[in-house]
Amino acid sequence: MKLIIGEHTIDIQKETLSILKSWAEKPWHWEIYHFLEQWFDRTKYIELNTSGSTGDPKKIKLRKEAMMCSAMMTNKFFRMHQESISLLCLPASYIAGKMMLVRAIAGNYTLIAVEPAANPFADEKLPVIDFTAITPYQLVHAAKDIPGKKIHHIIVGGSQVTSAMEKLVSGWKSIVYETFGMTETASHIALRCINGIEKSSYFHTLDGVALSLDKRGCLVIDAPHLSAEKLITNDLVELKDSHTFRWMGRIDRVINSGGIKIFPEQVECKLQSLIDRPFFIVSRPDERLGQQVVLVLESRELSDLELTEFHLAMKSQLDRYEVPGKIICVPEFVYSAGNKVLRKETLELLKNTLSE
Repeated sequence: MKLIIGEHTIDIQKETLSILKSWAEKPWHWEIYHFLEQWFDRTKYIELNTSGSTGDPKKIKLRKEAMMCSAMMTNKFFRMHQESISLLCLPASYIAGKMMLVRAIAGNYTLIAVEPAANPFADEKLPVIDFTAITPYQLVHAAKDIPGKKIHHIIVGGSQVTSAMEKLVSGWKSIVYETFGMTETASHIALRCINGIEKSSYFHTLDGVALSLDKRGCLVIDAPHLSAEKLITNDLVELKDSHTFRWMGRIDRVINSGGIKIFPEQVECKLQSLIDRPFFIVSRPDERLGQQVVLVLESRELSDLELTEFHLAMKSQLDRYEVPGKIICVPEFVYSAGNKVLRKETLELLKNTLSE
């Protein structure tokens, strides 16, 4: 693999890591170096923190062999070869950034690395890029610049792609995919095209992955080349066949209001066009309904008039039982280093309010 960082170009292999180390200056340079140092050592595993998709976040050892298999699956899907060029604009300290490096190693192609930022495309004079990975946060902040770049394929992961984001990319020449996966599967195992002629509401698995449902209706992933055991998730899905599914939401977030199951993620998707600030849907106990839908909004306190207008607008977009019975305003949410809203930590600030 050929790695390009600024004016530096290096053919990456174990013997050349000392050269990379000699001109590493910025923190993101060192993240790349430290991962490659791990990759070329004698161990068979890379130690990572999980995202919590299959339970509480924890440290796991991911087999390098599994990471290579995942990389080859993605390279095959996007037809990456030795003459291809990919772009790394994610931190190499997380699985998504690490896998961009592994894919380039597996495919022996060129990887251009730029500093991870909200908009890594603003000032960069890039050649034609065959493939890159970004977060939803980057998609929104770089939406004015990406269409001006020649990028063939973009995958978006890390959090849910909203309907507003789909509208944003609808006219792009770049073909954009939402990913589905987790740390335990060494990045994504399925993709959903969100623009162009192949746009779909369903995810489709990569080669070698088969799906089923457990008794809860949650997705079970069978990918022997990635994991020796079947991976049981907390993701509720509509399974079309063993390779195709529509994601509904997380089972641990489902709200039972008056006997009706409500998926917070689906409600959030419907509200994206109405709300221009960070928000999410949760529940609180209710004597009559069992659970009441609650909208948590990053905002100053709203006036009675504003609350009334908000409720009327939501009623026009949502089904009867989906309409939040209460709106809670929080001056500032808790965010991860990657600008992802940390719901659990934010809700810790609202313990008393949600139990009232």
